[in-house]
Amino acid sequence: MARISKGQLEKLQKKYKTDEAIGKLFGISRQAVHQLRTRYGITPILDKHEDRDSEILRQYERGLSGIKLARKFKLSNSQAYRIINQRGGKKAGGGAGKGN
Repeated sequence: MARISKGQLEKLQKKYKTDEAIGKLFGISRQAVHQLRTRYGITPILDKHEDRDSEILRQYERGLSGIKLARKFKLSNSQAYRIINQRGGKKAGGGAGKGN
């Protein structure tokens, strides 16, 4: 595993935000960085996807489908819909489903 001190990892996390980005710098996996964070007791940055998730919800509410949003943001369909559902997304133009 890469030799990254606790202090280095804390600074890297503030700058690069994600385990994946830090891992790329050192040529190690995202999981290896996660293991280091866990070993050092460093908590993840929780809002690292806040802007992305807000944009997904905004575009969904304007009428873009979850499938198109998944492609656009390089997510799985289920991940895109999970983001939408967790944030209480409502489709533009009323509800979906079978009408009378």
